[in-house]
Amino acid sequence: MENNLTWQEFEKVAMHVGTIMEVNDFPEARKPAYQLTIDFGSVIGIRKTSAQITKRYSKEDLLHRQIVAVINFPKKQIGKFMSECLALGAVGEEGDVILLAPDFKIENGLRIG
Repeated sequence: MENNLTWQEFEKVAMHVGTIMEVNDFPEARKPAYQLTIDFGSVIGIRKTSAQITKRYSKEDLLHRQIVAVINFPKKQIGKFMSECLALGAVGEEGDVILLAPDFKIENGLRIG
C-alpha cells in the first residue's frame, strides 16, 4: 500500500550522499545495530545515526563507504544516543537491510533527486 506523493512533497525529502567515518557497536539498542558517524561534506557537516544493519555488514565493511541518507528528519533520541539522520536501505524478507549507495565515489553532500 503506497501513498501517492506530489512532486512538491517529494522535493521536501533531503536525501544526500555521505561517507561513513566511524562505526561503533550499539549494545543499548533493542535490536542489533551500529552507531554511524557520517560526513556529508562542508555544507552539511557530520551527522550521526544508528542503523540495524549488522546482519549484512561488519564494521570494517562500513568504514569509508558512501551511503544515501535523509538529513532533514527531526533528531531522534535512542537511549543515550541522538540520531541526526536516517540511512536508507532496502529491507529484505529476513529483516536484513541493504544500504543504498552510489555506484561510484562522488562528492559528499550531493543531493539525490
